[in-house]
Amino acid sequence: MAQRYPHPDLSSLPEDIRTRILEVQDKAGFIPNVFLAFARRPAEWRAFFAYHDALMLKEEGSLTKGEREMIVTTTSSANQCLYCVVAHGAILRIYEKKPMVADQVAVNHRKADISPRQKAMLDFAMKVCQRAQDLEDADFEALYPHGFDDEDIWDIAAITAFFGLSNRMASFAGMQPNPEFYLMGRVPREKKP
Repeated sequence: MAQRYPHPDLSSLPEDIRTRILEVQDKAGFIPNVFLAFARRPAEWRAFFAYHDALMLKEEGSLTKGEREMIVTTTSSANQCLYCVVAHGAILRIYEKKPMVADQVAVNHRKADISPRQKAMLDFAMKVCQRAQDLEDADFEALYPHGFDDEDIWDIAAITAFFGLSNRMASFAGMQPNPEFYLMGRVPREKKP
């Protein structure tokens, strides 16, 4: 499926959105398509990225940035979202410094080269993703021995749920991963002169 909605011209965007997109471009070396795709509706862009940042950039809790990306990659695969598996898989490889981890968790997190803690976290995330209505006390209690508290468990569920929305928006809109994402975390990044 090709991209269904054209990206707005960067120069036509409100200043706050344009500034953030240019900051991302400066850091990454390219503009991830999600930033432009959602910018067609500025109020929704602001709300989306505010919640994204609250979940993915927070410093509190025991979830690492890599574990947050692991949740996104794993559940996005279950939701068959090409954009999020490729984009967040790239970020996961970088944070975890493991070039194969994203492919492993996207296919079968139970067989991936990750810790028992991370497997328990992803078991819970997958249940939230696929059968949240079936969650029981035992699902929560299975996480406590791995060092997760109730706030961490909220984070696991919130990341899963938020990216369920993101997965569906990306898929319906035909959002394609930027080619740059495919090699990130697999091959050394070229140094800027």
